[in-house]
Amino acid sequence: MNTKTSYIRAVGSALPGDPIDNVTLAKRLGIDSQWIDTFIGTKTRHFSIDIESGRQVSTLANLAKEAASQALERGGLCARDIDFIVMGTSTPDELMPATVNKVADSLEIDQVPTYQLQSGCAGAVQALDIGTLLLQRDENRNGLVIGGDVCAKHMLLDRDFSSLPSSEMVNYVLFGDGAGAVVLTNEFTPGSIKMNGVLNQLTGFGKAPGQIIRWFGDGDRHGDQQAFSEDYKAIEDRVPVLANEILWQVLDMAGWSPDDLTYLLPPQLSGCMTDRIAKLLGVPRAEALNCVADTGNNGNALPFFQLNMIRQKVKAGEKAIGICVESSKWIKGGFALEGV
Repeated sequence: MNTKTSYIRAVGSALPGDPIDNVTLAKRLGIDSQWIDTFIGTKTRHFSIDIESGRQVSTLANLAKEAASQALERGGLCARDIDFIVMGTSTPDELMPATVNKVADSLEIDQVPTYQLQSGCAGAVQALDIGTLLLQRDENRNGLVIGGDVCAKHMLLDRDFSSLPSSEMVNYVLFGDGAGAVVLTNEFTPGSIKMNGVLNQLTGFGKAPGQIIRWFGDGDRHGDQQAFSEDYKAIEDRVPVLANEILWQVLDMAGWSPDDLTYLLPPQLSGCMTDRIAKLLGVPRAEALNCVADTGNNGNALPFFQLNMIRQKVKAGEKAIGICVESSKWIKGGFALEGV
């Protein structure tokens, strides 16, 4: 069977509001900004809530529509050109209806298959994987692949932060909100980026989750469970190991060596951890494209922000590898790209 090549035709991104720096965030939370600088290394992030009032000012559907509209415009396409939509998120606006369908409605896209994948950071890679598979169908030419998260809606700002366990406190300074999108196509256009393979592999058998986000209904919303918790130490220990495995698996998949790489898109966890992982991966000839220190960790949006960066830089023949690790139940995600 002949396999059709997939290309990234255009990329879009969206961030809510103005960037919030560490001094502003620390003052609102009543903590030391130096702790954020030293421990996390993220300089700014964007929230879909007003941090003074706690009022939500943007939704995931809003941000995803903005990113997708930008990608469509840059790709010279309109709603009727889209044959399917795939979206990856860990924080949908509601459990039902699926946020992807609200986005489709706002874009005036109808009568096409839609898919929403519930996953952490690697959900963006899972969505790209599904998108490349859907492009093998004869009836499909162009698809929208979207990733995004809105974590701030889970944050309760009127509380005593000095008493929070570190597993909960870290979420208030690590994460941000945002969305990204690509137009994925099987038709070459000038300036496209070729997809040379996608890795999507569960690797969490027998391992405790590194992160938990709980949903509460009427029956348990006033219980004493943490809404979200993170085992930052487990993530620090395990993500670099998995990132190295992903790098070599994707290199093997594409038939490349490390010296072939012009760009590296490392896991976007925090300013400090991402820089550390990029150095540990040992591909000094490749330029690491990092954005998390400026955007905050906005989950499924981050790979698309990196794709937005590489879209403006990559030249014909240049090669890149993207790496994502989903720590809630340990998923390896990666993809190979080539300028054409």
